[in-house]
Amino acid sequence: MAALFGSRVRRLRMEAGLTQEELGRKTHVVSTRITQIERASGAKPTLELTRALDKALKADNLLIELWPYVYREAFPDWSRKFMEYSEQAVSIGVYAAHVMPGLLQTESYARAVLSVGLTLSSEATLEERLAARMGRQERLDSADRPDLWVILDEAVVRRPVGGPAVMREQLERLLVAAAEPNITVQVLPFEQGEHGAMGGSLTILTLTDGTEAAYTEGAHYGQLIEDSAEVGKFSLTYNRLRAAALPPLMSLGMIRSVMEGNHRGAKVPSRSERRRLAQEQLQQSGGRGLRGGAGRNPRRRPRA
Repeated sequence: MAALFGSRVRRLRMEAGLTQEELGRKTHVVSTRITQIERASGAKPTLELTRALDKALKADNLLIELWPYVYREAFPDWSRKFMEYSEQAVSIGVYAAHVMPGLLQTESYARAVLSVGLTLSSEATLEERLAARMGRQERLDSADRPDLWVILDEAVVRRPVGGPAVMREQLERLLVAAAEPNITVQVLPFEQGEHGAMGGSLTILTLTDGTEAAYTEGAHYGQLIEDSAEVGKFSLTYNRLRAAALPPLMSLGMIRSVMEGNHRGAKVPSRSERRRLAQEQLQQSGGRGLRGGAGRNPRRRPRA
């Protein structure tokens, strides 16, 4: 795909009667960067540069439309199909076990996370992956933006990735995002103990035709599950996590408490207190439940 992208740039440049140096000046890069793109021999173009090339070459969004396929080549094979599905999904449910979901990361936080990857081979690779991650976030502001439901393990909220300043900015970003009508954030507190997704992060994607896919991920691996029976099991696990997590308003209160307390001393209410506050929230909202029933408390099982 990088070679195809490069050949299109070269053809459009020649049709426009521009040299590589002239195109570089129009897009604010050196001519050797244009050479690298046309030969697919250097770092893949960022989304910002792609937009500049598309405008300078009057490509009518052709290069912009090709770019997602180019940047996927920076990722292992097992994650590419997941990203394709994510771009089509009408609903995305995420349980994040270790770090903030990529769709909600700030650039500084993302850079800190990507900098420690074992598959990172160079600064150019880092910039490619950073641009790709930031580019994916644009869908949250698009006309077909999905419903995004995020469950954060408490460790995600407390671990100061990138240092205190970067983490504070990240938590502020999280609070702003959670105010959007299509985004819900919950925190799964430590006190909940063991659960069915302790092995890593979990994502449930609902596609336009109503089918679902599940994606499990660790630090250096990922698995896309499409078999309906298996996906159903992962969906059940995810719904149980939603029921066990703090209600959304309480979750945001905890995030704010961690942020203001510099990641110390955020008090998690007891289960009975959470039930009481959740009931008050439901009464204040006119008795309406949360989307997907996540605000309901699971029934207690009778004692044996």
